[in-house]
Formats: sequence, structure tokens, C-alpha cells
Amino acid sequence: MALLVQKFGGTSVGDPDRIRGVADHVARCRRRGDQVVLVISAMGKETDELLRLAVDVSKTRPGREMDMLITGGERKACALVAMALNDLGVPAASFTGSQAGFITDATHMNAKILEVKPDRIREAVDQGIVPVVGGAQGVSIDRDITFLGRGGSDTTAVALAHALGADACELYTDVSGVFTTDPRVVSEARKMLTVSFDELLEMTATGCPKPAMRSVELARNYDVKLHVRSAFTWEPGTWVTKEDPAMEHAIVSAVTHDMGDAKLTVSGVPDRPGIAARIFRRLADHDINVDMIVQNVSAAGVTDISFTLPADQLATGIAVVDELRGEIGATGVTSDPNIARVSIVGAGMKSNPGVAATMFETLSAAGINIEMIQTSAIRLTCVVREDQAERAVQVLHQAFELHKG
Repeated sequence: MALLVQKFGGTSVGDPDRIRGVADHVARCRRRGDQVVLVISAMGKETDELLRLAVDVSKTRPGREMDMLITGGERKACALVAMALNDLGVPAASFTGSQAGFITDATHMNAKILEVKPDRIREAVDQGIVPVVGGAQGVSIDRDITFLGRGGSDTTAVALAHALGADACELYTDVSGVFTTDPRVVSEARKMLTVSFDELLEMTATGCPKPAMRSVELARNYDVKLHVRSAFTWEPGTWVTKEDPAMEHAIVSAVTHDMGDAKLTVSGVPDRPGIAARIFRRLADHDINVDMIVQNVSAAGVTDISFTLPADQLATGIAVVDELRGEIGATGVTSDPNIARVSIVGAGMKSNPGVAATMFETLSAAGINIEMIQTSAIRLTCVVREDQAERAVQVLHQAFELHKG
């Protein structure tokens, strides 16, 4: 008998037929002897609809009320799933995040989990009841309902699996696993049978949309076995595991791309200690998440600093840096929203020279110019023009023969 935490995303419970399909799947798991705990996201695009409704109703949209509004979608969905299970003769009970024991900080719209006290969930499992937990929510130390942010249901599932000592955490989505690249861009993209936590972390950080990066980081930190799989075909998906030092790894395992960034350049920055610190501290104070940073070689005592940031934060970033420009003596601020990041990821890159050369040669042969470069032990990222990103993914996937397995 295995204890499984199974998370179902919005498309997996998007309509009554899908909800009944999930209930049928859980009933089958129970018949084979497994204990199941469910984590459920809001139905379909309901979270987006609630956000649009809030914009129509309110200009201020206080964070506390936004959290109360958005988490209602998950509560609705988990109650419906519990009803469907009971109709099949499977005892089930729905739980909010707070009822399930999720204690968070007081940050609204993007709360962090501080502690999980799953006593009620454990009691339900021991009594033969399937707990159906609303994802992406908890209660703050100030006793307010909180929302964990986009992808928070994945994080809920992993945290609950760790707290319960579950045998595995299964993340059911609308795709059949983790692929070597986006199948919509490369038709030969191959589903990976396994991927290491470190590789998947790099992939989710550079454009792979599922699972949520926070959930992968949490699973790695607490060694929670992850299985990313389809809620539509029920076929085996991709297992996320620790890297085995005794095994040789593919040099490159995946190619990812991210269209959601923009570039900001501060020109004529005085080249003296503390200037860069002031720029990035001011950006951090405005919750702007900076990623790639390039500083040019100083000439005549000044330099240029370029960095990437989320495109939806570009206007705020420009305003912040433009306000600071006079204080630090910089001469100008320019921006470029039409960029994309293209990355190659692979545990084998640590021990194989020539990977960067192959990437650069491949992009050059395709006529794709590289504007910025960033590396880690198992990842290499290039900034290219947005309209060339998909072509870059295609040629790199071919160059590293990822279609062959």
C-alpha cells in the first residue's frame, strides 16, 4: 500500500466530465490498495476570471481581499471533487488550506509556507477518507487567508507530501510529462522518462512552464519523489529524481525558451564602488526581479550596465532607474522589450568541454545574434531577438540530437 499525494491542475478539473474522470481515477487507485490525498486547483481559467472581475470592480484591490477572492476558486473545485468521489462510494472530505494546516507568512498574493500541520489530513486518511485539499492557499500568522501565487497548487502538493511522508507526489497536468523542449515549437520533442531535480530547476527557471519552480525546489530540498504526468491519458510521465553520481548523463538534456523578459540598460554609469549596489538595491526595494546582468568594460571612468527583468515589470524598472539616474550621475536609460532567453540544460555539461562552442556555432550558422550570455554549472543561456527565439530552439534541439533520446 502506497500513500500518494495527487495534484490536479485547472484543466484537469475544468468541467463536470473532467471532475468525474478524476474521481474515477482516484477510485481505481483506492481499489488497488493505495491511500490518496488530493490537491485541487481552481477549475479551468477561473482564477483569471476572478482577477478580471476584481479589476472591473476595484481600483485599489487590497491584497487581503484579493487573496480571499482568488482562493475561492480552489475551494469550489475541491468541494465538487469530494462530491463526485462520494457518489462513487469513496468517502471524501474537502479542506481549505487553513484546515489542512498550511501556515504562511503575511505576504498577500504570493505567500510563502512557513509550516504545515497536517493533523486533520492524517486523521482523515487513517479513517479511510480521501482528503481533497484546496491548492495554493493557507492562513497567515495574522490569521488571514493567503494565496501562494501562480503554480501554488504544485507547491501545496509537494509540501503536503513531505509533511505526510508520502511515497510519491504525482502532479497531473494537461501534458504527459517533461519534454526536451516545447512540443509546439519542435514536433520531435521527446518526453523524458527521468530528469534530475537540478536540471528541472534550471528548466523551470528558464521557461519550462510546468511544474512550478517553487515546487521543484521544495521537492529537491526535502527529497520528495515527483511524478509529472497527464490527467487525460493517465500514461506514465516523467519521474524527477536525485542525480546519481554513478551514472553518466546526457551532455544536454533540454532546450528551453522564455519570451517574458525585457532588457534595461543604464548608460554612462560612473565606474566607482557602490554604484551598482545602489541601482540593484533600489530595484529590489520595488520587488523587481533582476536576472541576467552585464557590465561593460570601463572607458573614461564610465560604463554601461544592462540587465533583464520580467516584461511586466519593465515600466516600473524604467521609472525606478530613471529616478536614480541623477543621483548616481548616469547619462541615460534605454529599454528593449523585444528579447527572449534561450537556454540549454544538462547535468553532463559539467564534465564535457565544447558545449558553449557548439551552441554559439549553431546559433551563428542560423544567423541568430547573441546579445547577452549567462552560465551556471548545468545551464547556458543566451539572449536573442524575440522573433528568432523559436528558430533558435529548433536548431539547438537538432544540434544536440535531443530527438534521438
